Amino acid sequence: MKFGKNFRRFMAAAVLGTAALGVTIATAQSPSFFRIGTGGTAGTYYPIGGLIANAISGNGDQGVPGLVATAVSSNGSVANINAVQSGGLEAGFTQSDVAYWAYTGTGLYEGKGKVEDLRLIATLYPETVHLVARKDAGIKSVADLKGKRVSLDEPGSGTIVDARIVLGAYGMTEKDVKAEYLKPGPAGDRLKDGALDAYFFVGGYPTGAISELASTNGISLVPIEGPEMEKILKEYSFFAKDTVPADTYKDVGATDTISVAAQMVTSAKQSDELVYNITKTMWNDATRKALDAGHAKGKMITLQNAVTSLGIPLHPGAERFYKEAGLLK
Repeated sequence: MKFGKNFRRFMAAAVLGTAALGVTIATAQSPSFFRIGTGGTAGTYYPIGGLIANAISGNGDQGVPGLVATAVSSNGSVANINAVQSGGLEAGFTQSDVAYWAYTGTGLYEGKGKVEDLRLIATLYPETVHLVARKDAGIKSVADLKGKRVSLDEPGSGTIVDARIVLGAYGMTEKDVKAEYLKPGPAGDRLKDGALDAYFFVGGYPTGAISELASTNGISLVPIEGPEMEKILKEYSFFAKDTVPADTYKDVGATDTISVAAQMVTSAKQSDELVYNITKTMWNDATRKALDAGHAKGKMITLQNAVTSLGIPLHPGAERFYKEAGLLK
């Protein structure tokens, strides 16, 4: 059977068209991965990150269609910002102070250059500075840390930065204590074994690891208060007064301290449409229920707080949603 040139051209075009359509369908169906850097598994970032990742993943009729989000354990704020900057993560949790320093190239990022692409998706909840001490360590004030075995958290975490600021307000540096650099989990274990006197942890209360320690061994929370606290608030505007309510941890009374804000950040390189859809999903009714039921800190994550502590610019996609929601003009 013989075919004319026109028919052969038509068939060739049809085959190419089908192939192109196949590529389009495959692309549309291929999942888009969205990794959210959190913190250590014993802290608050990791479980909250898991709740948000699950909420924004395209499960059934909920979440962002085609999105597969995962919460990734990490060393915390600085590590997450660095990974977002390098493309190793699509988003990450950070303290508001660390985000500000990164964006402006000041503080912890002095001499390291500015992370100018850093953008905010949402402010989540207050992160409280916990100074956890062994009950029998005789530590009633930050000043009592002198000469004691104290963990400041790992290098690269936001906690270590704030620990240094707190020590500084009391006229000390880490050289005035027997400093160790452990994540909260191992620090708690060493406290339990009597090998450590105190450790700093910055995160939302109640924190599981501290709750367990209070129940099994007993702890004291050391207050950050008085003229030293006022000095910190005056010098560093991203801190706020905070109080850990009585019985948040077993047999621990109300404790005055300070806090920063937990934030979810991303890169300006992420598409406006994707970040808009993620932000929109973060604040829908299904996510609200998941946050309320999933973690004690989840109830403090509110739409009204989402655009507070704006030390860095909002991502345009997030900004579009907040304007639609009436939170921004």
